[in-house]
Amino acid sequence: MTDTSTTTAPDNGTTDTTDTTATNGNDTATNGSNKYLVLGLVMVTSFITPFIGAAVNLALPHIRTHFSMDTLQMSWVVMAYILSSAVFLVPMGKAADILGRKRVFFWGNIVVAASSALCILAPTGAALIAFRVLQGVGSSMVFATGVALVTSVFPPHERGKALGLSVTAVYAGLSAAPVIGGFLISWFDWTSLFYVPILIGAPSAIITRVAIRQEWAQARHERFDYLGAAVYVPSMTLFMYGFSQLPALWAVALSVLGAAGLVLFIAIELRAQSPVLNVHLFRTNRLFAFANLAALINYATTFAVTFMLSLYLQDIKGFTPRAAGLVLVTQPLLMALVASWAGRLSDRIDPRILASSGMGLSALGLLLLVPLNAATPTPYLVFVLGVLGLAFGIFSSPNTNSIMGSVEPRLLGVASGTVGTMRLTGQMVSMGIATLILHTCIGPKGNIAAQHDPFVLALQITFIVFAALSGVGIWASLKRGKTTPAQSTSA
Repeated sequence: MTDTSTTTAPDNGTTDTTDTTATNGNDTATNGSNKYLVLGLVMVTSFITPFIGAAVNLALPHIRTHFSMDTLQMSWVVMAYILSSAVFLVPMGKAADILGRKRVFFWGNIVVAASSALCILAPTGAALIAFRVLQGVGSSMVFATGVALVTSVFPPHERGKALGLSVTAVYAGLSAAPVIGGFLISWFDWTSLFYVPILIGAPSAIITRVAIRQEWAQARHERFDYLGAAVYVPSMTLFMYGFSQLPALWAVALSVLGAAGLVLFIAIELRAQSPVLNVHLFRTNRLFAFANLAALINYATTFAVTFMLSLYLQDIKGFTPRAAGLVLVTQPLLMALVASWAGRLSDRIDPRILASSGMGLSALGLLLLVPLNAATPTPYLVFVLGVLGLAFGIFSSPNTNSIMGSVEPRLLGVASGTVGTMRLTGQMVSMGIATLILHTCIGPKGNIAAQHDPFVLALQITFIVFAALSGVGIWASLKRGKTTPAQSTSA
């Protein structure tokens, strides 16, 4: 699967002085300063994308008041961004392989900055939601190319370290969002949050255009699969939104309709000459298929933990939002600290071993949460959150390294988009499972503060289900097989 071809692509009128001779299985012979500049740009954008996604949650009460929104409209301020980010990841990944990863990364930063400016100027709540959709599209362009760019410029023996730093930036953004976002909203107003991606996105785009002379477009001779994209985007939207709103009957109908559309999408892709998502990878590339399945399960079993524990700390333990945030920040902080180390380690140790160990530790942490009740000491919860943060940090970077190293260079954008899709789909599935259990135990309009026992039961059932799913995740992670030297140099 090693590609040693030389690839250049024009960048909208910019002349590229590109030397893309393959070296040691890497598709580019990028000099040291250039590859670290690429890594720095990817880390900055990897920080800002989750930051803006998480920080806006803090501003929702202010946004609701400013635009006189109802609860459903307010939820769409968040949902619009997540959904558009998720459904465009795969198409943007394929577009990057054809048009050039640097080009799509550049325009993604432009779209993020421009849409953030529009959010500040939004005259109505509906306009804000529309601009958040556009912001999600820009974020998908950045996320779909970031991991692929890092994989393109770093040789296999350094790739785990670089990907680990990129993953660290993501969790640093998640960790910083409650702190920086809280201060910005307190000192200024909710619109101040959207200045951050402008101040970071615009310079990142300029530096990308001026300082990065190379381009990576190994699939530039392929045609974009417009039919597949046209079926995928609405089908994925229906499925993800429907699943997030379970157990309402209309939500079930949307999920089923979306799933049927995804089945049709797979059928189209199996026949397409240049599919937007190479479905054959899941049939013929065992490592790629099972590593992605493990990623999906890992996010599906961990994302809603923070949601459930936030309700537990505030409604059962009586914590203030700030105090609850200080407890919950333990998990992303440990993720950020461990991810870089685990990435470097995956350059020397089979990523399958590390990722499977992380998944096993995650299952242990979830089981430790099952006995949670109103009398559980806070230090115990902090300890368990530390275990979960450690587990996710050990899993994420090696697993991503494994996935990106399992495909040939012309598919790096698709692989990067698939990794992001597994993340966001897993998050939606996680919330769907937690919401379904909550509704079953306390009802759709139940008052958690007045129904301690039913909520604690819902909490315990959720963590048991997540722990059981983690067991399946361990199996999927081990099932991928051992990474071979050929696989480790394929990208």
